[in-house]
Amino acid sequence: MKQFSLIKNEEGINEKRVLPRFPFCYFIFKTMRDQARGESKTFEVKDISVTGMQLAIIDGKHDFHKSSTFYGTIHWGNQELEVHGSVVWATPSRVGVEFDRGTKLVAGLKNFLSLDNIMPNLRPLHAPDYALELPGNLKYWLRADGPLELFLWKHSHGEYSKFQMIILENFIEWEDGHGLKTGRLLSKRDVDTPLITEDEFIFSIDNTVNKNTENLGLEFIKRIPEEFLSKECIEFIKFKLNL
Repeated sequence: MKQFSLIKNEEGINEKRVLPRFPFCYFIFKTMRDQARGESKTFEVKDISVTGMQLAIIDGKHDFHKSSTFYGTIHWGNQELEVHGSVVWATPSRVGVEFDRGTKLVAGLKNFLSLDNIMPNLRPLHAPDYALELPGNLKYWLRADGPLELFLWKHSHGEYSKFQMIILENFIEWEDGHGLKTGRLLSKRDVDTPLITEDEFIFSIDNTVNKNTENLGLEFIKRIPEEFLSKECIEFIKFKLNL
């Protein structure tokens, strides 16, 4: 299935990751296509950056097609942001949209998608409160709906085996025996399996570690509350990012 590439990167190697998917999303987009008739559609925001977003229809059908214009509002908790732009691809259930490049909208998106704004929406999905069936070797899972996720895995003997961060279109991964990688998110699609709901991600991996991406990861880790991750765990990730 064709998916929307938020960032095009002609360098590096594309790699696939299959990761657990949280079954609920509080990051939605409501569009008003015909204000005279009052018709609107509600979508889940699957991916987003300051350049565009990928949407999945929540209920019913949509009639967007390539080059359609769109206008609507992103809703996230008690926050809202009006956005507008054009459709760059469409399937029966999903839409890829590109934002207009107006200075006011870009500034609004940068503020809406800043770490200051994202962090209050962070949730520890590994906590008993969420009662999720996690893969056996997934120790910690932090998520802020579409813009941010952290997965931390362990070996069967208890040592950390790898971690992955997705911050908007940025990807960071450390794996035992392979070291640190950075990259960009190219596409994402649903993968339904009998035991767990997953997403398949395609990342363009940088030829060398991107320091800006690495620093973004460090800034995120420094802001994680200790009630979400232990101090020991936070220091471990910070150490691997600073190698």
